[in-house]
Amino acid sequence: MDAIGHPASEAFSSFASAFGMTCAGAATPFQPYHLSTLDALAWRSGIPESLYPEALTPGMRELGQPGDLWGNIYPRSGFLTQVHDYKTAATTAQRSADVVTRTGQPHVYTPLVAASRDGYWPPGPVKEGDASTHRWQRLMPNMSSACRVWPDRGVTDTYADRLDAGGDYAWSLWRPYRCCQRRGQTLLYAVP
Repeated sequence: MDAIGHPASEAFSSFASAFGMTCAGAATPFQPYHLSTLDALAWRSGIPESLYPEALTPGMRELGQPGDLWGNIYPRSGFLTQVHDYKTAATTAQRSADVVTRTGQPHVYTPLVAASRDGYWPPGPVKEGDASTHRWQRLMPNMSSACRVWPDRGVTDTYADRLDAGGDYAWSLWRPYRCCQRRGQTLLYAVP
């Protein structure tokens, strides 16, 4: 599982911000934020996160819905007990996003965190099922034009149209940044 800055993020941001449509994001194109091969100890073993309360408490930090559990977020490792290939890939992607959008985690990674400042408010850490922190756009095996949080279908859906025979899955993580467009003026004084 790799989390890498989207190659087109800079071009998209430059184009869209010229029209006042977007805020600057925190990602740098092609920047590796989480490479599971470099994070081998924590990503393959789940140590020390296997002992965290989130990993030991059933129902805490789980991806899914009643009757359709995709997997638990903790321990944030590359191993998951799930027979559905798409749900497994989505859960490990959610775990990786959970790591990189926080600082001080026991993993080898680069934090994908922006600092707020006057007129710029980046989102908080990714939280499963919370559209106010993130949305996913499917890129492979077939590209989606919509962005959603998981799960995005009913309990009985098989997601058969999203399965890939080779197990190749890729998503773009979209985050909601808020900002004010700079106009070049500075407020010096206001009369109450």
